[in-house]
Amino acid sequence: MTSVTLAPSSGTRPDTRPDASVATLRLRQHRYVRTLVVVDAAVVATAVLAGYIGRFYDTPVIGVQVPYYVILPVLAVVWLLSLKGLRCYDDRVLGYGADEYRRIFSASARVAGGVAIAGYAVDIGVARGFLAISFALGTVLLITARWAARKRLHRQRRNGRGWARRVLVVGDAPHVLELVHTLRREPYAGYHVVGACIPDALLAPVPQRLGDVPVVGSFRSILDAVAATGVDTVAVTASGELTAGRLRRLGWQLEGTDVDLVLAPALTDVAGPRIHTRPVAGLPLIHVESPEFRGGRKLIKELIDRSIALLATLVALPVMIAIALAIKIDSRGPVIFRQTRVGLDSREFGVFKFRTMVTNADALLAELKAKNETDGLMFKMRNDPRVTRVGRFLRKWSLDELPQLFNVLLGHMSLVGPRPPLPSEVARYDGDLARRLLVKPGMTGLWQVSGRSDLSWEDGVRLDLFYVENWSLAADLTILWKTVGAVIRSRGAY
Repeated sequence: MTSVTLAPSSGTRPDTRPDASVATLRLRQHRYVRTLVVVDAAVVATAVLAGYIGRFYDTPVIGVQVPYYVILPVLAVVWLLSLKGLRCYDDRVLGYGADEYRRIFSASARVAGGVAIAGYAVDIGVARGFLAISFALGTVLLITARWAARKRLHRQRRNGRGWARRVLVVGDAPHVLELVHTLRREPYAGYHVVGACIPDALLAPVPQRLGDVPVVGSFRSILDAVAATGVDTVAVTASGELTAGRLRRLGWQLEGTDVDLVLAPALTDVAGPRIHTRPVAGLPLIHVESPEFRGGRKLIKELIDRSIALLATLVALPVMIAIALAIKIDSRGPVIFRQTRVGLDSREFGVFKFRTMVTNADALLAELKAKNETDGLMFKMRNDPRVTRVGRFLRKWSLDELPQLFNVLLGHMSLVGPRPPLPSEVARYDGDLARRLLVKPGMTGLWQVSGRSDLSWEDGVRLDLFYVENWSLAADLTILWKTVGAVIRSRGAY
């Protein structure tokens, strides 16, 4: 186990009593929820009105037993009540994860199905075109509005201005530090650690800290620590002293306090679809499915990759011709740069890119090694003197990677996957890193939509391995969508 040092606090004991910041966070949370309610109401009203106009714009309303000036507001109210009934405003799902979107879709689908059944049963003559337009448009607008609100919330959280959950972490010191590091890796998730409780045996009479997290109590004083810090979440991680009985009693003690109890297992970087909780003999056992590297879904991924790549190649062909002319005019040398990379099952292939550097770039690399701005096995330099004028423009907008569409068509690469490594990098891989070669490398991936060259080597590897272990067709489509935004922002592109 990793060695952890409990350091004394500098100065006096940190003031962990509830202060104005707790009230401010709760006020921000309530405002965010109220804003969502108002936006949802406006979206639903717009959708039912658009459905009415779209269906009856140039057609008279006939055969209706109940007038539409009654149907429209009733439908809107029922729709909003369905959103509330399926807990679409529950702060535990707001701002992070796919559950928020699933609940909105489910609430809209239930109302649509209920209205269709009710209309058929009592024959009130509501036009199917009206219902189809209203629910299709409304569902799309509701999800889009939530996505926009979430993006704004993420920006606020990164700047320390958005509402977040105050978290007390309970567990052994090494596991507490690991959980704190994991939560801070994604600040937009909205979990702010304010204190920790550690085993009684490690608690000293003087104030202590784990990193920069104050130790505010032991396992015997968790409730006192909750009251002192004003947290709304207690996150329990691994510890030999936290038996099933103690956890059960802790859950009972937190009942009625509006404080959530969450368990953070030692298993990390495994996506939800691979995790299934099954009760066995009163125990909630977590079953983890094996990653899928072969089979029908892989075949579908291949077909989708090559179909999209073929269409994208035809659309981008004029742009690629213009880029080739610009490269030829700007500097001497070939238009296409072909570099050996390692792909699926350690097979080498030549990756195609538009040339963005001078022709003797490899010879100049030795002189620049000392100026490497990244850690790990890669070389990255923000103002690399080997890059040409046209090359800087191409790299900024990721246009130099367009020829990789031909690699996808040839089966060397996928649209989405880990970064294609160099043979020199693979030669230094250990057992963990070698798992990146279990799937085809991608033109884009989690590494690109998460910051590209701004990422550390460790974070890049972690994202690649996460993709390898948890890939899915839905995740691929999401990454492709996010790639558009990453290219527009040109973050980490140099």
